[in-house]
Amino acid sequence: MKTETAIFGGGCFWCTEAVFKMLKGVKSAMSGYAGGKDLGHKPTYEEVSSGATGYAEVIKIKFDSKIISFRELLSVFFGTHDPTTLNRQGPDVGTEYRSIILYTSEEQKKEAEKYIKELNDSVKEGKSVTTEVKPLEKFYDAEDYHKDYYAKNKNAPYCEFVINPKLEKVQKEFASLLKRNEEQS
Repeated sequence: MKTETAIFGGGCFWCTEAVFKMLKGVKSAMSGYAGGKDLGHKPTYEEVSSGATGYAEVIKIKFDSKIISFRELLSVFFGTHDPTTLNRQGPDVGTEYRSIILYTSEEQKKEAEKYIKELNDSVKEGKSVTTEVKPLEKFYDAEDYHKDYYAKNKNAPYCEFVINPKLEKVQKEFASLLKRNEEQS
């Protein structure tokens, strides 16, 4: 097993966490904050939500790169949010919801930049990818009530109307990357 870490922000971390927990080779997906300025303390949800800290809602993915590659993770990441909208994902608006990849190695940086170039080159007309690619400086775990939010609140309106359609899309478009039932955590 070769465990690596990937950090992605693609809108609300409740959605992103639920998506990546479905994938084979993903050992964990944890909601948190990254990409902001040093506050001298762990940022709170309220501080991040203010938009003044520069932090984004992200997830930290621990994955076995012998089972799922970083490129496959990128494919799911870009396939499950709109990387062409600046500081917005669906109903969620603000810099904390921006599309961002915080790489943990030079290989991840190169692969992310290559993937974005391929996406931009494949579009004849329309918007370019606005996803930020920058090094991970610090990741802060989100408050406990954000962790496993979807699993604990499947009947909440946000889960039913925003997260469920994303999960259905993943099940359809990325079926070969999904954990089998016995692997679900």
